[in-house]
Amino acid sequence: MSTQDKKPDHAAGSNAHQKIERNVGLLAILITIAVSFGGLAEIVPMMFQAEAIKPLPGIKPYPALQLAGRDIYVREGCYNCHSQMIRTLRFESERYGQYSLAGESVYDRPFQWGSKRTGPDLARVGGRYSDEWHREHLKDPRALVEQSNMPSFPWLAENKIDPAQLQSHMRALKRLGDPYTEADINNAPKDVAGKTELDAVVAYLQGLGRARAQNRANDAAAMKAGAQ
Repeated sequence: MSTQDKKPDHAAGSNAHQKIERNVGLLAILITIAVSFGGLAEIVPMMFQAEAIKPLPGIKPYPALQLAGRDIYVREGCYNCHSQMIRTLRFESERYGQYSLAGESVYDRPFQWGSKRTGPDLARVGGRYSDEWHREHLKDPRALVEQSNMPSFPWLAENKIDPAQLQSHMRALKRLGDPYTEADINNAPKDVAGKTELDAVVAYLQGLGRARAQNRANDAAAMKAGAQ
């Protein structure tokens, strides 16, 4: 076939492409179809993976004080600078710890995975620093890390936790499937009595990644015992 014979087909394809680009409605429909297929290809397999929809061993709903701290963490926009998702890359796991699994975030509504890291990832921060370190860091970050650009949150030490709001949140989470009992909800005011928002945020941070670390320690101990 000569080059001249091919020109009509090429021109026809070009014209069809131009018609699609110029027809906004048709272009929007085709984009929606393409995005839908892409979304289905990613979402449907996840629906059949138990580890993505069930909590990992040791992962439980947040206790009252930690849940209050998480609410404050979200309210203050901490997720804008700190992710909670360690990727399956060696340099990430060496710096932050074992990579994250979806089963760790079953009770996170909304999840805090994130992608931007103005500050370090916090998925495994629990237990790395003392409670007092976290308190001082939240009140005045530069008192501990001179080059830090993190804002200060001194008002957290002054604000008290609202038990009624916390109970309302726990009831909402229960309706969504979190296994809170009525006893958990009724005891929430007692669990946070006299606590400040600073206490709650510190409790939340100190709990991050602790269950996964304990699971790994238990697995290592079991392997060691089996080898003896």
